[in-house]
Amino acid sequence: MKMKNIEVISKNEGYTAVNIGELDKLTEHYLIHPKTKQKIEGKVFLKDITNATGTEISFSTLPPRTELSYFHIHKENEETYIIIKGSGDFQVDEDSFPIKEGSVIRVAPSAKRGLRNSSDDTMIYIVIQSQNNSLNQYSSDDGERVPCEIRWK
Repeated sequence: MKMKNIEVISKNEGYTAVNIGELDKLTEHYLIHPKTKQKIEGKVFLKDITNATGTEISFSTLPPRTELSYFHIHKENEETYIIIKGSGDFQVDEDSFPIKEGSVIRVAPSAKRGLRNSSDDTMIYIVIQSQNNSLNQYSSDDGERVPCEIRWK
C-alpha cells in the first residue's frame, strides 16, 4: 500500500493523530489491492496508520463520469458511506437512488452495493466499516465525564 503525504501529527498510548493531506489531493494516494493486485488510485485506508481496533475508515475518490468496477458484499462488516463531494447514484441490491454531497448510506454486510459518479467533479467519499451489531453503547450512553486537572495548553 502506498500512502502519500500521511503525516503522524501526534501519537501516544491512548491515541494516534494523522493528517492525510488536502482532500483535493487524495488522487495522489494509491494502493495495490491485496487480492486482485490491481492499482487503486485515490484511496486511503486509516486502520493501520491510526492503530484503530474497532473500525476501518477510508477516504476514496471516484473520477468524473465513472463507476466502481464491481459490486461487493462483506461477511461481517456493515459500511457507512458519507459523500463529501460530487453526485451520482448508489445501488443496494435492486434499489438505485441519487446521492450527492451530504448523503449518508448505511449498508448491511450481505447487501450488494455499488456507486457511480455522474458529476463532472471527482467524487470524494468516506467509508466507515465496523462489525455488524457490535455497537452496544453509543453517544452519551457510552461517554462519561471525568474530573481531571487537565487544561488547554
